Amino acid sequence: MRLTLSCLIILGACAPAGVALQNPFTGVLSKPSLSDQQRGAVELAVKSELPAIMNDVSAGGGPALTRAFDAAGVPVADRPARIIQLRSDSGLYAASPGALASALLIWGG
Repeated sequence: MRLTLSCLIILGACAPAGVALQNPFTGVLSKPSLSDQQRGAVELAVKSELPAIMNDVSAGGGPALTRAFDAAGVPVADRPARIIQLRSDSGLYAASPGALASALLIWGG
C-alpha cells in the first residue's frame, strides 16, 4: 500500500504544468496553478506602473489599474469592490508592489 501511494505521489509530481490531476481516492480534479507567464505579466504590470496604479486606485479607476486587472484576470463585475479594498489598504500596496501583485492574482485566480 505504501509503495502504491508513493508511486502515485511521484507520478503526480511528474505531470506537465497546467494539467489537472484527478485524485484517485475522491475523483476530484485538482485546479491547475497559475502559469508563470500570467504571474510574470501581473508583476510586470504592477512594478512598472505602480505610481500610476496607486493614482488610479485613489481616483476610483484608470488605465494603469485596468491593465493590471486585465493581466490578473480579475472579473469586470468584481472590480469596483476590489478598488474599494485596494483603497483601504493603499499604504500597504504602495510600499509593497509584490503584495499588490499577489492580491490581484488571488482575485483573478
